[in-house]
Amino acid sequence: MCLAIPGKIVSIEEETGIRIGRVEFGGISRATCLDLVPEASIGDYVLVHVGFALSCVDREEAERTYKALEAMGLLRDELGTDAEDP
Repeated sequence: MCLAIPGKIVSIEEETGIRIGRVEFGGISRATCLDLVPEASIGDYVLVHVGFALSCVDREEAERTYKALEAMGLLRDELGTDAEDP
């Protein structure tokens, strides 16, 4: 199953014309395409599905959703067990 997971944008770069953000999910970070959320900036929370940020969400909603997914044991499969992407 693939879920949209909330995460916090910690950095933004442009690579070959594409906005790429480093998004943190409870200590794990992943490169994420931010082109679908041009309004997103560092410190914002976004819902990420298969490497694409789909929408911005507020911090409280992101934390609530993250905790619920963690409690259901769904985050491990979605994020993998690696601590961080290279």
